[in-house]
Amino acid sequence: MNYFAGIDVGAATTKAVIIDEGRKILGHAVENSGSDFKAAAEQTFEKSQERAGKEISDKSAIFATGYGRRNVSFAGTTKTEISCHSKGSYFYFAHGHTLIDIGGQDSKIIRVDDSGKRVAFKMNRKCAAGTGAFLEEIANRLKIKLEDLNELAEKAEKDVQLGSYCTVFTATEILTKIREGVQVEDLVKGIFDSVIKRAFEMAPLEGNIVMTGGVVAHNPFLVKMFEKKLGREVFVPPLPQLTGALGAALYAMEEKGGKNA
Repeated sequence: MNYFAGIDVGAATTKAVIIDEGRKILGHAVENSGSDFKAAAEQTFEKSQERAGKEISDKSAIFATGYGRRNVSFAGTTKTEISCHSKGSYFYFAHGHTLIDIGGQDSKIIRVDDSGKRVAFKMNRKCAAGTGAFLEEIANRLKIKLEDLNELAEKAEKDVQLGSYCTVFTATEILTKIREGVQVEDLVKGIFDSVIKRAFEMAPLEGNIVMTGGVVAHNPFLVKMFEKKLGREVFVPPLPQLTGALGAALYAMEEKGGKNA
């Protein structure tokens, strides 16, 4: 049995996945990327190997992707994050769909056809709007723990519209809302709505919709809000934060001649 690894080094977090020839995930890990991408990749890879109970020494069986992919010195090859997210998403949803990936520092909308081929994509790199960094900054301003946002949004009783996407302007707008007596739960739901609006603004959301990324992994209520706005079901893979790393591992398996991924 051969084993394969994918390392996704994002600006905020680094993810690793180890799979076998049957495309089964044996181990995975997520760590903060911090200021040393190389160290983060090594640490995440080591933890994923420990959880899998397997060691991979063959560089050609390790693919790296993401913002810091070139810092993964122990990987044999690198692949773009767009390619790997498409591959990982299609692994779970083998039909044409639009993928919305909301990460820590950027968001992506990728259109995949029925054969799994990427046919279009759009990335938001201009500012933190609609990303995990946006949510983190607003949480800090409100003195709320990031992990508490989802529960607060679920408790909201009113819909609050925020006109700004920019973190700075949104923070100012939120202060005004607080002064007006708006409840924090309603504000958090309004912040989630801003993230959703940003995705709708980026590109047409056609066909089946799949959502991935760390923001989706930690905030399932945001997905429910997305479904309500779309008027149809949104699909989420079992481990939405690991989609890119899984795609990289699948590419590594293909390269080494494993089963067709």
